[in-house]
Amino acid sequence: MEFTDWEPIYEAILADFGFDRAADEAVRDRAAAFATPFAFACLDCTGATVAVAGAGPSLEADAHLAREADRVFAASTATDRLADLGIAVDAMVTDLDKNPETGLERTDRGEVVVAHAHGDNGDLVDEWLPRYDAAHTLVTTQAAPVDAVANVGGFTDGDRAAFLADHCGAAALVFPGWDFDDADVAPMKMQKLRWAERLLHLLERRRGEQFAVLNGRRDQIDPI
Repeated sequence: MEFTDWEPIYEAILADFGFDRAADEAVRDRAAAFATPFAFACLDCTGATVAVAGAGPSLEADAHLAREADRVFAASTATDRLADLGIAVDAMVTDLDKNPETGLERTDRGEVVVAHAHGDNGDLVDEWLPRYDAAHTLVTTQAAPVDAVANVGGFTDGDRAAFLADHCGAAALVFPGWDFDDADVAPMKMQKLRWAERLLHLLERRRGEQFAVLNGRRDQIDPI
């Protein structure tokens, strides 16, 4: 997704949450100091079915979707849970807030981490990005891309992983571990899940595809 297409969505997200664009840009610029141009070819998904794994309660029950996929892009702690099941993850997508040690171990092994910089995680960016192997780290922003910091679309770790898979040429997307109606999440997390749902709905329309994870939900989604 080009930033010119993403920017109006980004502005709507800022308004809905009361986030500060200047703060996003400031942390993005700090992250840029640790970023090097990323070799997207290592995540080539041309012709592939990509499992975009969320960290919801259903992940273990849905694990067959990841096991059967050609590629797996996982949100944050879903990476660890899939590893416990013996399922390799091609890209861990994270804003560093839960399991940054996993990201460090991955880049040390030459495995990809997609590390997101936003206005609320500057301390984590400063602490962890210098320690990650830059050659295996794609740094992303929800603001305008600069230097080696990319923006392929998406807001939460999960939907950002879906937009990344699309950017990398995925032929089809499946969604293990996505629980839009998880009653145990905090109100802010529920608000983010609503946006993730809207963004997946946008992505499926852009792709001309219908994601099974949205079946039975589309009529209640406010389209972007």
